[in-house]
Amino acid sequence: MNDPIADFLIRIKNAAMSHAKTVSVPHSKIKEGLAYILQKEGFLKKVEVVSDKGKKRIVMTLMEDKGRVRPIEVKRISKPGKRVYVKVNELKFLKRGLGTRIISSPSGLITDREALKKKLGGEVICKVII
Repeated sequence: MNDPIADFLIRIKNAAMSHAKTVSVPHSKIKEGLAYILQKEGFLKKVEVVSDKGKKRIVMTLMEDKGRVRPIEVKRISKPGKRVYVKVNELKFLKRGLGTRIISSPSGLITDREALKKKLGGEVICKVII
């Protein structure tokens, strides 16, 4: 697998499209950080790190709306072959506040709103839109 972050994002998107309530992915620190940000932003309902036979996995429960799983649109921005960086003055809100970008900054993984508040730039990992 060349890009584990893209695989992580696509698994979430595919689970939402197939109306699965949960999705499980192999664990890494960056995936765990992304999952907790997605939970904090309201895209995921619950995030758990479970250990199965010595290997950790991240189990995520997707948000539901009236008994149906909400669709999520995710897009990987910075890729292994082409890194995308933004300065704080280049940040703008996505889709009138209905979406968010996740940025890897010197202070860790943060959303675009937090980056504007802290006046930080960094590598744009992905964007997520409801």
